[in-house]
Amino acid sequence: MERELLLAKAREVALRAHCPYSHFRVGAALLAGGKLYVGTNIEISSYGLTLCAERAALANALSNNGGPITHIAVACIDTPPNAPLRERTPCGACRQWIADLAPQALIFIDGAERDFSIDDLLPYAFGL
Repeated sequence: MERELLLAKAREVALRAHCPYSHFRVGAALLAGGKLYVGTNIEISSYGLTLCAERAALANALSNNGGPITHIAVACIDTPPNAPLRERTPCGACRQWIADLAPQALIFIDGAERDFSIDDLLPYAFGL
């Protein structure tokens, strides 16, 4: 599955986000073992317990024996088109999840011209 198809799927699933507080819809789509898995952000009143789209997609893939995660696409559909890259990238917690669970994945960020590795987004990541 190519970059644009994964990003389109991430944008599509972002429409199903549950974000009554931030109104900031995020979707993630990833390939694991050649299969597609998706996730969207789910906010609750205890905001620190909110589930990000990236972590939802990673959990979905791992819960379904998805195999090695090779590609991850992230789309923040409520980000203005001219917003800087820092407003489109995964949060620190999601970056650590990617570092631990998909360290070799190619990462696509909607609105960014280039692709990323986790080393680009989280240099010197914590690891065991």
